[in-house]
Amino acid sequence: MGQRIKEFENGAYLEYDSGSFDRWCVYLVNANGVRKAPRDVEYFASLKNYAQKYGTNKIYADYVRIYNLTGNRIDNRVLQEISDISNEYPEDAIDINIIYSILYMAMIAEENKEKTRLGKRIKRIGIHKLLIENCSVYTSANFMRGMGWRKIDALCRERGF
Repeated sequence: MGQRIKEFENGAYLEYDSGSFDRWCVYLVNANGVRKAPRDVEYFASLKNYAQKYGTNKIYADYVRIYNLTGNRIDNRVLQEISDISNEYPEDAIDINIIYSILYMAMIAEENKEKTRLGKRIKRIGIHKLLIENCSVYTSANFMRGMGWRKIDALCRERGF
C-alpha cells in the first residue's frame, strides 16, 4: 500500500506508490479496494466529455487554476481548492474531483521526475491539445511520445507556458 493522499465521498481514494519508473505513480483505489493506475487516455476522455457538457473554457480554466497552484509537494489547501472547484459541477462533483485530483498528483509526480526539464508542463500541453486545440483523446495523450524535451519545451513556450 502506498501513501493515501485524498479520499472521496464514494469510498474511493488516491495514493502514491511505486510504479515502473519511480515512487510517484498515482493509483486510484475504488470502494471495493480495486487499485488501478489511471492512464492519460482514460481521464483525458472524461475531461473531453465534461468539456462538451460544461464548456471547454470552464474545464480548461479550472484545470489552469489547479496547474498554477501545483508545486512539487502535496498541499492540502490545493486538495481543498480542487474539492471546492468540483462542487461547481453538482451533478458530477465526485468524478470531476477525482479527475482534477489525479491531474494534480500527476503534475506533482512530473515535477519530481529525476532530471526533469518540463515538469508539470508535460501534462498542460496534453490538456491544451485536448481542450483548446480540440485534438482527439488518443492524439492528446500520445503525441509527445519519443519527442525530445527541447521540442516539447518549444511547443509549450509557443502556447505561453
